[in-house]
Amino acid sequence: MKLFPELKPARTFLFFTAICFCGTVFGADETNPLPKVFYADPRAMADAKAKLDAGDTSLKPALEQLLKAANKALALKPPSVMDKKRIPPSGDKHDYISQAPYYWRDTNSPDGKYIRRDGERNPESNMDSDAGRLGSVCSNVSTLALAFYFTGDEKYAAKAAEILRVFFLAPATKMNPNLNFGQGIPGQVDGRPTGLIGARGFVQMMDGLSLLENSKSWTAADQSAMREWMSRYFIWLTTSKIGIGEFDAKNNHGSFYDDQAAAIALFLGKTNFARTIILEAETNRIARQIEPDGRQPLELARTKSFGYSSFNLHALIDLAGIGQNLGIDLWHYQAPGGGSIYRALAFMAPFADPKLKWPYRQIQGYNHDSLADLLLRAVPEYPDAKLADALKFYSTSELATNRVRLLFRTAEIPNTPPEVLEK
Repeated sequence: MKLFPELKPARTFLFFTAICFCGTVFGADETNPLPKVFYADPRAMADAKAKLDAGDTSLKPALEQLLKAANKALALKPPSVMDKKRIPPSGDKHDYISQAPYYWRDTNSPDGKYIRRDGERNPESNMDSDAGRLGSVCSNVSTLALAFYFTGDEKYAAKAAEILRVFFLAPATKMNPNLNFGQGIPGQVDGRPTGLIGARGFVQMMDGLSLLENSKSWTAADQSAMREWMSRYFIWLTTSKIGIGEFDAKNNHGSFYDDQAAAIALFLGKTNFARTIILEAETNRIARQIEPDGRQPLELARTKSFGYSSFNLHALIDLAGIGQNLGIDLWHYQAPGGGSIYRALAFMAPFADPKLKWPYRQIQGYNHDSLADLLLRAVPEYPDAKLADALKFYSTSELATNRVRLLFRTAEIPNTPPEVLEK
């Protein structure tokens, strides 16, 4: 059986000329061309840059928050998989390794076996793990590349280039292009498909790599070497037992696999592959994961059901955004059984109110902030009072400084006085 079926005819839709939910449309021109991105909305990014360059202050809080993170990243020592003291099962420190976070040593077991305690993170899993290093690289490269795009300041691109060379390209410090030893269980299994969740940051990093092509700090040779690394990783991702195992996952792991595979495919120019992934997500993800009333049963079965419901919805919305750049409309797809992204959002939107009790198991108090990004992005797609009203439970400052406002078409946020933002 093929991992990915033959491509189905695309269900395309027309992009609106106006790309802002409200306000003046600037659009791209010769001085402000569309950026080549796969995850973010290129028209929304070009519009945001044009507004900022023209002195519009509405997006200034979001830019300042982005630059705050980018300036912090400038001072970081670039991490490497060689920083760890642990030796992977292969004997090669260039291999990535992490430990399953929800597995604990069974004190009643004479041989010290590990048992699963869902939602309870074992502190042992954070010790000397490459998961944190890879996550830091992906996040900081994305942040720095975006800072370079919006400001044109070469220092941000230079730092991103340094981080990338250390982690992926330099022979002495580079990571091998696989996650064979992700989320292993000590003494029981070297690596598992679930470990691929640790590489979900590759989605945003693909945009960063593309944006850096306009920098003198990131050479054509650098980009060629990075494409070679990602090509080898992509082969592993789509053919290895671990990669196929994650593709087969029915819950959020499968959704995040789709995001990662689609974004990397687009970076590598494999557009048909990306289209296949997104089109098949209609049945592989939306139809299987979302009930007609918007519940996500596989996530509600978890001990942190609110967190995982919003986590999976985040993956699906990111996939819808990638699809939108290809003219595929997952935003408005409704499965034969009635499930859809909209219904999942509508189910969760009331719980933006922190005073409303979540009726399912949540062993830790739920953080309603995880819905803010989703609602900001969803309101322009669904001009629905239920979703828009949910934004009132977030402070204007919290919404105004959200980075997604620079990357996507979002709900309009009122201009925020500086004294409010400083609080």
